[in-house]
Amino acid sequence: MDDLPQPVTEPGTLADIRVGRRLRALRLEAGRSLADVAAQAGISVGALSQIERGVSSLKVRTIWPLAAALGIEPSLLIGDDEADNDIYCVRANRRRALPVHSDGVRKQLLSPPGATLTGMTVEIAPGGGTREAYAHSGHEFGYVMQGEAELVIDGTSYRLRTGDSFAFRSTLLHSFRNDGAELCVIIWVNTTKPSEVRGDE
Repeated sequence: MDDLPQPVTEPGTLADIRVGRRLRALRLEAGRSLADVAAQAGISVGALSQIERGVSSLKVRTIWPLAAALGIEPSLLIGDDEADNDIYCVRANRRRALPVHSDGVRKQLLSPPGATLTGMTVEIAPGGGTREAYAHSGHEFGYVMQGEAELVIDGTSYRLRTGDSFAFRSTLLHSFRNDGAELCVIIWVNTTKPSEVRGDE
């Protein structure tokens, strides 16, 4: 019920507004409702709504229950640097690394919390790639920024070079590998949430 009209209230400080936006972004990224997070953190829906809108400050005693409810470190809620990520923007020096289980693959999250699409940089070192073909829900798109890689979609192999792009349904079995001598960097966009992106993708 996040879209219901809210009472008109005086805005809080700039710091309160930043913290509120960050809290809302993290809640949206987790796919959680106001009521759900508020209940788990032991506060009222109204209180949580006011914090997210920057109307009231995030109290010290509330930080840890909210962080626990969202499954995050408390420090993610209280950073107030202007360069911090927010609901719309990710700074180049503030990208979050995504866990990877494949050899020679490194991923960083490009999309902000709460975004419908998950944008990543996927760096594939020479000899690196997925261990096996896999499939999942959603759709994906990619653009090769640097280097070369082999992408296999539904049994068909594609040799991708700098400037090439691709798109396919994620339900098709797919895998990738860099069998060249140069690092391959791909901008990869997925319709799944960061928490649902496989470590070998």
